[in-house]
Amino acid sequence: MPELPEVEGVVRALVPKVEGKTIEKVELSQTIYHSWAEGKQCIVKTIEPNLFEQALQGMTISKITRRSKYIYFHLEKDDNQYLFVNHLGMTGAWFVVQDLSEITEEKFRKHTHGVFYLTSGELLVYSDIRRFGEMRFIVKEEEHPPLMQMAPEPFEPNACYFFLEKCELPKYQNKPIKEVIMDGQVISGCGNIYATESLFKMGIHPGRKTNRISKQRKIELFEVIRNILQESIEMGGSTISDYRNINGEAGGMQHRLKMYGKKICPQCGNDTKSMVIGGRTSVYCPQCQH
Repeated sequence: MPELPEVEGVVRALVPKVEGKTIEKVELSQTIYHSWAEGKQCIVKTIEPNLFEQALQGMTISKITRRSKYIYFHLEKDDNQYLFVNHLGMTGAWFVVQDLSEITEEKFRKHTHGVFYLTSGELLVYSDIRRFGEMRFIVKEEEHPPLMQMAPEPFEPNACYFFLEKCELPKYQNKPIKEVIMDGQVISGCGNIYATESLFKMGIHPGRKTNRISKQRKIELFEVIRNILQESIEMGGSTISDYRNINGEAGGMQHRLKMYGKKICPQCGNDTKSMVIGGRTSVYCPQCQH
């Protein structure tokens, strides 16, 4: 699943291509329509597909920003402001093309679920192979409560203090530290990849209970998380499985990963082990992490 650096990379690539442009019309896939007919809400949430298409027609994309792992398309029409919020899920990807044939990877072209026709003649295309992504049209963040429950951005001055405070709450004290740092209400945007890397760098076992880690070590861990996230942003994120930047571009952080997905520890040469924490497979070195 794309984490903060990958989503930041998508936003930075989208900004110069579509910011300031107007949506002429929107076409959603039949898959989305069929899911709604069956009482499900595939990708498009809360608002029915036909109403979603109508709502975005004529909207100008005034700004594109990131909040945690979400992409915010700030929209304007008739002096009114709206939000189109997108979560990439496991395999969501954006493309800006003149024609769908320009999407060279068939697996993305085959699973196109939203085509936003821009008045400039370009197509802003959303593809999602596994369809776990989300698209929401709302007036303000308060309409979708999970957006209001996210932790501060890890680069904000108060983020470390916020993290330390959360760790003291009874609901987090006895949880494995890895599960805690992957919780978006504790640290924004840190998922399995960067939690794995950060804990390895700190020499902390992913299953260690949060209350068994000193305050100083927690501060150091937070700094490591922040630094690794920043490094990954600079490297364009990690291209693992089906993640792509816009138009299929790959990142470079996957070449710098030390523990995620590894069979051998690069530090001591011993075999790594894995365990499931918070529903995710956690790879670690039993010799180097305690």
